[in-house]
Amino acid sequence: MNAQDPAALRPSDVHPDDALEYIRSRGVGALADRMGIEFVEFSAERAVATMPVEGNTQPIMLMHGGAYVVLGETLGSMHANLVAPEGTVAVGVDINATHTGSARSGRVTGTCVPIKLGRSIAVHEIAIDNEDGERCSTVRITNFYKRVAQ
Repeated sequence: MNAQDPAALRPSDVHPDDALEYIRSRGVGALADRMGIEFVEFSAERAVATMPVEGNTQPIMLMHGGAYVVLGETLGSMHANLVAPEGTVAVGVDINATHTGSARSGRVTGTCVPIKLGRSIAVHEIAIDNEDGERCSTVRITNFYKRVAQ
């Protein structure tokens, strides 16, 4: 890990071999923390995180569709920032989800892979599966790379 303060670093400043440790030391934000999202893999190729079903359910005790979207956006945005072009930060501009299954207990796992990494946009697909390996939701997020003041 770079000797700088992790909070001062952007993901794109981090060496890919240190990316998972960077995310763990920096944190993923208050909402992701509240939902119990934990990163288990974070590299230039993909990002993987888990989230508990308990505490993230609808009144009928199924995982809430919005919870899948939060997991997807967390994965897609964090990955887009890891691979962001120099001098930019990724900001979400579009997200959609198709729920095709359910989770009632345990943890769900989101696996995020880039579909397109360009100079101005990044598009990611996040497959979210329950503990039986069944697809529960497919999330697609588009991030815009916004220039930041140097």
